[in-house]
Amino acid sequence: MKEVLIKAAMVLVAAFAAAASSPVRAQEMDGKALFLKNCAACHQPTGKGIPGAFPALAGSKFVQGKGAEVAGVLLKGRGGMPDFSDSLSDRDIATVLTFVRSNWGNKADGLSEADIGSLRTTLGVDPFGNSVMSNKH
Repeated sequence: MKEVLIKAAMVLVAAFAAAASSPVRAQEMDGKALFLKNCAACHQPTGKGIPGAFPALAGSKFVQGKGAEVAGVLLKGRGGMPDFSDSLSDRDIATVLTFVRSNWGNKADGLSEADIGSLRTTLGVDPFGNSVMSNKH
């Protein structure tokens, strides 16, 4: 009986480990980490922003709208928000936007690295160069 319980526990642990390491789950975790590192100071970890200072992303019609418009803000900045074109790769921008567009009640499609690369070209934003010296924010 003890052997059966141990084997069952091992199967459950393996199943949870596989689920946690799936590409979709990994991207969600990466998106959350990127959001916490780059966005949460202003937009708050809950995505609710700070009224009058930083807009809420949670439940935002803009965030759930056209992906190119949302990505354009990260690539070019807007108002008091800096652009992230030099500090986040196309993959990172796609990953964080996919996270934001699918959390806190938001239900919008994600974006791909190719979407962001294409938008960089359309907007005339230089390709990501991974500049270590960037200090925009």
